[in-house]
Amino acid sequence: MSLSTERLSAALDGRYRIERELGAGGMATVYLAHDLKHDRKVAVKVLKPELAAVLGAERFVVEIKTTAALQHPHILPLFDSGEAGGFLYYVMPFIEGETLRDRLNRESQLGVDEAVRMACDIADALHYAHEHGVIHRDIKPENILLQNGRPMVADFGIALAVSAAAGGRMTETGLSLGTQHYMSPEQATAEKEITSRSDVYSLASVLYEMLTGNPPHTGATAQQIIMKIITEQAQDVTALRKSVPAHVADAVAQALEKLPADRFSSASAFAAALQGGSAPGTRVRAHGGSRVTAGGTAAVTGGPWRSVALVAAALAIAASLTAFWALGRARPAERVKFTYRPILPGNDRQWVDISSDGRSILQVVRDSNGTDLVAIRDLASATMRLVAGTEGARDPTFTPDGASIVFQTQGTIRRVPVGGGPSSVLVDSGYTSGLGIHPDGSLLLSALGRGLIRVRPGQRTQETITVLDSSRREFAHWYPEALPGGRVVIYTSYSSPANQSRIEAVDLESGEQTVLVRDAVFGRYVHTGHLLFARAGAVFAVRFDPKTLQTVGEAEPVIEDVYWSLTNGLAGFGVADNGTLVYIRASEAVVTKQVVWADRSGRVTPVLQEPGSWSEPRLSPDGRWIALTRTSPDQQIWLFDNTRRVLSQFSRFSDGIAFGPVWTPDSRALVFAREVPQYNIHRQRLDSQADEALIDTRHDKVPSSVSADGHRVVYYEVVSETRLTVTDLRTGASRQIGDSNLDGYTADFSPDGRWIAYDEFDAAGTVNTYVRLADGTGGRRQVSADGGDQPIFARNGREITYRKGDAVYAVSFESTSGEIGTPTLLFRLPDGGRLNGGRTRGYDVTPDGQRFLLIRPIDRPGAAPNVVITNWTDELRKKLPR
Repeated sequence: MSLSTERLSAALDGRYRIERELGAGGMATVYLAHDLKHDRKVAVKVLKPELAAVLGAERFVVEIKTTAALQHPHILPLFDSGEAGGFLYYVMPFIEGETLRDRLNRESQLGVDEAVRMACDIADALHYAHEHGVIHRDIKPENILLQNGRPMVADFGIALAVSAAAGGRMTETGLSLGTQHYMSPEQATAEKEITSRSDVYSLASVLYEMLTGNPPHTGATAQQIIMKIITEQAQDVTALRKSVPAHVADAVAQALEKLPADRFSSASAFAAALQGGSAPGTRVRAHGGSRVTAGGTAAVTGGPWRSVALVAAALAIAASLTAFWALGRARPAERVKFTYRPILPGNDRQWVDISSDGRSILQVVRDSNGTDLVAIRDLASATMRLVAGTEGARDPTFTPDGASIVFQTQGTIRRVPVGGGPSSVLVDSGYTSGLGIHPDGSLLLSALGRGLIRVRPGQRTQETITVLDSSRREFAHWYPEALPGGRVVIYTSYSSPANQSRIEAVDLESGEQTVLVRDAVFGRYVHTGHLLFARAGAVFAVRFDPKTLQTVGEAEPVIEDVYWSLTNGLAGFGVADNGTLVYIRASEAVVTKQVVWADRSGRVTPVLQEPGSWSEPRLSPDGRWIALTRTSPDQQIWLFDNTRRVLSQFSRFSDGIAFGPVWTPDSRALVFAREVPQYNIHRQRLDSQADEALIDTRHDKVPSSVSADGHRVVYYEVVSETRLTVTDLRTGASRQIGDSNLDGYTADFSPDGRWIAYDEFDAAGTVNTYVRLADGTGGRRQVSADGGDQPIFARNGREITYRKGDAVYAVSFESTSGEIGTPTLLFRLPDGGRLNGGRTRGYDVTPDGQRFLLIRPIDRPGAAPNVVITNWTDELRKKLPR
């Protein structure tokens, strides 16, 4: 047995005995097994690990129940489904026989009568399922089992269950629903709504192959096949097999129409037409039209079909992303614009990057456990995939050759192949915001508090490139990029107030620095001779000479509605050398959220009627107030009065943001982070409009908890890494909690002040919750079992709750001895935690521990924030000619 088979056998021990692997497909691997309870042979299908990671067990099991009730003589029933040992599986009868694919491989074609009879049996099964609200979505010869010559449709509704469990994002998991040869045009173009007429198209494609020996459309690559599905009519079956009756050929042709409305209204209507009946909507062969004749494939000509074909072709390019690479071109000849959504919800970074050849796009997404990962979309395919080995990634970028990804995680800079795998450490310390790669392979990094540094290939020594100008209150030099030739590097000089930030250039040989553009962040050079930068939610361009470092003329906006952050000095866009642009639309990327209560079983009730960009909910100790951070349009702190049901703004700083509120024990003041220009810790009373600085150092700091006596604050501080620190407000004395490279983000004092619960990342990028004595003595004790962060002590000190992505767990705790119980899952909220976490706590708990204050994203299934425009630099040249 292979290692994976052994693990599966152990996971299903006592229920199913795994005998051998039968085969593997796009979504699952199938095993022959013995059902120990019922003493029978069964087929156990196990979802691919990357797909199971996207779905989560609970949602998959819930969705798959809708298919278990299907009972039809031509539908293979579902016996069982569930999760075991990290595997998602479902169980079906084991059929002694072969698949239709096996038979076609052996015989190529079937007799006409047998092929039509088999198609009518399958159509009857489809009609039954469609009437019960289930669409198969993956009809193909591999999913049709033959038992004594009778077809049995397998995996019925499994694709629907997977798609529903994935929240409609199945086409972006890297695993497609539907095989290219049998996909309907609407599947190939990633339409959101798939109807029963899609199954009719797929069945007609299978019948076409049974009659002619090949599917309706073939090609050397998946991209070529998809393009043909959308743009070309299938050759008439009578041109390939004269013995096919005219009514059968007409029925197949109608079922293969590009537009769903032009196909049969139901699978039963298709079957009636195949049998020579006059089902409603059946068309007959017309003379003088645009049907294909025996001479071959007809060109698209005249009439409404031409409009349909052109629209379909545009959708093919927009959604399937195939046109120019599939044809072997290095650069698209025409401008094409399309949108798509990431494989998983994004984190709070507005980061996206495109490879220099314009072929691939990457960004950071967050899985259901709250772990950030790099996802890549190859523009020559319609899928997106996660990159193994990138856990905890921040601001990833392609190497110039496109073969690797360089990214930051836990204070280190790492490299991983684009195909995924073990990552290697390039730099073992140095907090950065964005990184650049010099033409000679050197890393260009932003060192907090130091400016820019350079690390040459194969070396660990750091060369200083720039030094911060304290007279300008410069905070950092961010997002470096080398200009052609490598002698000059441009970067964002971030200063306070933020609107005084600017794009600068430094000559690596002379050290001379030049101001290029004021009131701007995130500068990027384009080979057309333009400098791009972000300002006020848009990308601007100005003509620029990289040799003289001179800008020419006025800057003009060239991309509107861009997801950006002034305080992070970042904008979500990138331009490839071949002229392809990718950017993130703010209107689609910004997630509207609602504040809700959830009890210990997960039942939800709303708190605020007003949705918004809410985060960091904090309940005051007396229960009257809820403090919230509103991240858009201006990141400030707001208050909600639970008694009066009134919402009001608390912080009002025109020269910087405020966030990370923490209550003082008397519920009369908030401690929070304020940008001045680094994040310092301030305190402000509820009855005052003036704040006071509590902790002021040159490093970013965000508070996490105030002790019950009000004398101590625990906060995270970003130096060359992230660390937790406790400061006594009476004496000013500070003490670090845990290791020097803690890389944790949240912490909480126990009610008696003896303990601190906190989270910490390990070397593999997994975060866990721990407790340790607040006085610094003793070692740490692990609380979470397999990942978890954002710990909170119950008011009585006998329980710690923590989060793991969209799940909330509770663990008993004994303050006297420090004994910790077994973690218990309280509830999960689908998509309820992926966007709320990161550097601060994304929830709170009532003093009695019975209710949880949560921020829940409002689902936008149709949102497609990522925009790609090919050949975009031609537009840039026309708008701002050199």
